[in-house]
Amino acid sequence: MTLGKRAFFLIFPVVLTGYLLAALSVYIAQSHSMLSLERARLSQQLDHIAALFRHDVNQSRSFLYSLLEGNAVRLFVSETDEDYRNNALGLRLQQSIRSLSDDPKKFISFAILNPDLTPGYYFENSDDPFAEIGEAQFALGRRLTGGSQLRDWAYLHEGQTRPLIVYSEFIDPVTFGRPLPSAKKSALLVQVALEPTQFLSMLRQLQDEYQTVIDFDSVPRPSLPNELSASVRLAPSLFASLAVPPSHDAGNVERLKLLLGLGALAMSLVSVGLMIVLIRRFITNPIAALDRQVTAVMTGKNDGITQIDAAGEIGRLTGNIKQLHDQSQRALHLVQHTSWTDTLTGISNRGHFNTLAAKVVHKVTTQGGHCSLLFIDIDNFKFVNDKYGHEVGDELLKVLALRIERVVGEIIARRSLPPVVFARLSGDEFAVLVQSASGDGTIREMCACILGLFSDGFEVHGKHYPVTASIGVAICPTDATNLAELISNADAAMYQAKTNGKNRSSRFSRALQDKRDRIRHIQEELRLVDPDEQFHLVYMPIIDARGKVTGCEALLRWISPTLGNITPDEFVPIAESTGQFTKIDWWVINRAMSEHQHLKALFGPETVLAINISSAELHSKSIGEYFSDCLDRHGLDARTIEIELTETYAVKLGDQLHRNIENLREKGFRISIDDFGAGYTSVQQIIEYTADTIKLDRALVQNLANQQTLPALKAMVALCHARKMAVVAEGIDTHEKLALLIAAGCDHFQGYLISKPLALPDLSNWALKQAAEITGRDVSGGRRRAGSSSLL
Repeated sequence: MTLGKRAFFLIFPVVLTGYLLAALSVYIAQSHSMLSLERARLSQQLDHIAALFRHDVNQSRSFLYSLLEGNAVRLFVSETDEDYRNNALGLRLQQSIRSLSDDPKKFISFAILNPDLTPGYYFENSDDPFAEIGEAQFALGRRLTGGSQLRDWAYLHEGQTRPLIVYSEFIDPVTFGRPLPSAKKSALLVQVALEPTQFLSMLRQLQDEYQTVIDFDSVPRPSLPNELSASVRLAPSLFASLAVPPSHDAGNVERLKLLLGLGALAMSLVSVGLMIVLIRRFITNPIAALDRQVTAVMTGKNDGITQIDAAGEIGRLTGNIKQLHDQSQRALHLVQHTSWTDTLTGISNRGHFNTLAAKVVHKVTTQGGHCSLLFIDIDNFKFVNDKYGHEVGDELLKVLALRIERVVGEIIARRSLPPVVFARLSGDEFAVLVQSASGDGTIREMCACILGLFSDGFEVHGKHYPVTASIGVAICPTDATNLAELISNADAAMYQAKTNGKNRSSRFSRALQDKRDRIRHIQEELRLVDPDEQFHLVYMPIIDARGKVTGCEALLRWISPTLGNITPDEFVPIAESTGQFTKIDWWVINRAMSEHQHLKALFGPETVLAINISSAELHSKSIGEYFSDCLDRHGLDARTIEIELTETYAVKLGDQLHRNIENLREKGFRISIDDFGAGYTSVQQIIEYTADTIKLDRALVQNLANQQTLPALKAMVALCHARKMAVVAEGIDTHEKLALLIAAGCDHFQGYLISKPLALPDLSNWALKQAAEITGRDVSGGRRRAGSSSLL
């Protein structure tokens, strides 16, 4: 929601509430005024009606007196001849009555009632020639006769065809004067009734206007405070009252409400509109302009904030935000430079490299072109660190970064190529991302120049250090279409260069991809493998100088349903790197011990079972406990179990691992150093080893099993014997090797000349054959030939 809309929704309810309160006040005042005004108007109209009513009352009285003062009534009453009276005098009386009326059509009646209230004469000015006096007038006569009054008037309107004002008076039939109260019973009752037309007309008009009926009563109607009503006195004992129903006045009140509500709303809109215009002009527009600038800076469209010309708080706010942004930019640049720069070499680090390289790779994959990644790893750098110290190693890396940057920059400048992305990824690993056309020789030249830096060892401050470089090259989009894949492929090519002898470059190839895919498939299979279904053990016999089998080495074999036969050299390192070695080693230990009884049955109860375990297993004490559990489970003697460790691992033996090995030896297990002489052998190491057996690596056997080096071989075997270690020679594949190793004093022998690794059924057949040969030689009694002929 914009600031203008927010201001509208905040201000409008307040302004509208104010105007509505004002309208409510006006409404209350106006409604009271309207009620008072309407009540006064109603009272005035009722007063007018009362005046008309009293006028008609007076007219009826005057009419009666006029008739009584004339001779027509007197003559009519005095005449004894009934026919003459009814005809001549009655006609004369009618003429007198009509002559007194101003309106010939106005209803007026004259009646003479005898003392017994029988009609003596009746005439009315109407269209009915046969009209008779009404029952209401008779009832009025009876009431007056029974009372003490000699004259009275009444307003007859209930149950009447037409409302009448009736004036009644008793007269003496002789004197035509007012009789004495004692003579009232013999007096005549004379009545004049007239219809108050003007009164009735205004009465109907008033009733139609207010949609109600006027009540006539002897007392006035009480008036409520908020009620529109009025009463008027028509006579001493007659009041006319009118109460207007609330529905009649609702129309005016609703119109007033509507007008005031619409007025309040219109005034609110006008006021708020004017306020919004002013707020927008002096507040929201400057803030909105500032917001647009800040948004543009945050989205990268602009680099800075421009000061706007605004006074007061808005201007100061803009200036403060601009100053804050400038300070933040400077701090950001400093932090960014620090976070994107390798603190040791001063070049880009891995994070900065990933950011810049990702943009280059995206550009190449979307817009076309090529880019190549050189993944550089320093060979033997750990040796330099360990031997000369980390200060020398750090200085070597700094000098190397400067020289690589220089030679690469020269090539880029000469070939007019885009700037490269050069970074130190970690430790002794560097990366160079180059944008160049495929096959133009740029990458080949760069690799040659970088490798040339190590042609005579790497010189730092006048000293040469025995380090080289291995470079892996991967090209986008040929080898990869994203940065992660490009780095991974270049890294694989670098390891290929190391495998091929180091100090060289290697291009990523399909063979490397296939190798990586196979490693990944092996990792997936190891994660899901059921050892009982796919693993099995084979055994390679170990014999002494007399040809007797003294032990067997358990070797693991894996036949995968999807990958086929996978050698231990291939899957064991993968298992160790992925943490799957524990499951494998424990299965091998348990299965080998479960089959040890079968080996004893073949070769004797003293047959030693040699079990290889992963070097990483010795980090945990649980391996010793598991060996003991399996030993108890299968009923074996620990002295017949030999745990084989690699010689390379023994070189790295730490205090904790040394304690773990000693714990195994204390439990009775034999410890064997496998692959002795694979590259780390020294006299000091032989002296420090706490092992029962030394197994000479086949490469060492190959190098020393000749006449020229026989003295050295004898000395090594003698040293092991001095340390009370038995010596096993691996890789026996010729009779000549066997003869020389026996001459050197080796205790046990193992190799394909003796037997290849065999499954238990095949091993049983081999054992029978071996036993038959030995028995045959013993029976013949012939002299054994020297060397291998005495064993095989």
